[in-house]
Amino acid sequence: MEKSTLIGVVGGVLAVGVGMALKGADPHALINPAAFLIIIAGTAAALFNAFTMKGLKKFPTLLKLLFSTPKLMSKQQVLEFFVDMAKVYKQEGVVGIEKKANEATDPFIKNSLSLVADGFQAEFIDEVLSMEIKQMEERHRAGAQIFSQAGMYAPTLGVLGAVIGLIAALGNLSDIDMLGHSIAAAFVATLLGIFTGYVLWHPFANKLKQISQDEVEIKKMIMEGAMTLQSGASSIAMEAKLQSFIPISERKSLRGDN
Repeated sequence: MEKSTLIGVVGGVLAVGVGMALKGADPHALINPAAFLIIIAGTAAALFNAFTMKGLKKFPTLLKLLFSTPKLMSKQQVLEFFVDMAKVYKQEGVVGIEKKANEATDPFIKNSLSLVADGFQAEFIDEVLSMEIKQMEERHRAGAQIFSQAGMYAPTLGVLGAVIGLIAALGNLSDIDMLGHSIAAAFVATLLGIFTGYVLWHPFANKLKQISQDEVEIKKMIMEGAMTLQSGASSIAMEAKLQSFIPISERKSLRGDN
């Protein structure tokens, strides 16, 4: 599980609840079915108007991704993998690379090694893999945009909820106690709209973008490794080339293994 997301959600809820209590407001005021209906259902309706069913079907998967740790190879693992591939290429040639491609479970690595094994030039490998990365980035951008748009709609719907609440409040001008209660309830929708927009939806969109960027960096490193492998570089040259993708503080030399 991605603990940062859980900590953020729980921390946001506690911050609002405890903050209300410290300010003298009753946290139970947040239990307002009408406000939840306006914000949650209203945001959902806006998203249905803004995106196609095909795009929205990815929403549960994206939400799950936010609470789970992405299963990506680390940069050090990619480095070690391609250093080993350089050794295999030197010892077994194309046959060894083809065998490793068939054994690979990661589709991108499998495709990268297959292109090398098939004898394509570095320029063609670069073109094919770059296009694949670009298409992945576009899919990820579209997914993050759903949450980004939700973050725009929710606060505005909160204002709409407040207006609806104030309309109801103005109908109770003769009852001062009821008027105060109605006005307080009216602003619950605004609070929920701002909270969901700026504590949940916008941050979720940003995290999806970060997850996407991490995956892009790994795939670019794999692509560089494939092109370096195609050039017939030694394991030492492979390590020197791919080390540039890893921060200096995180680098682990493999020279002793070569």
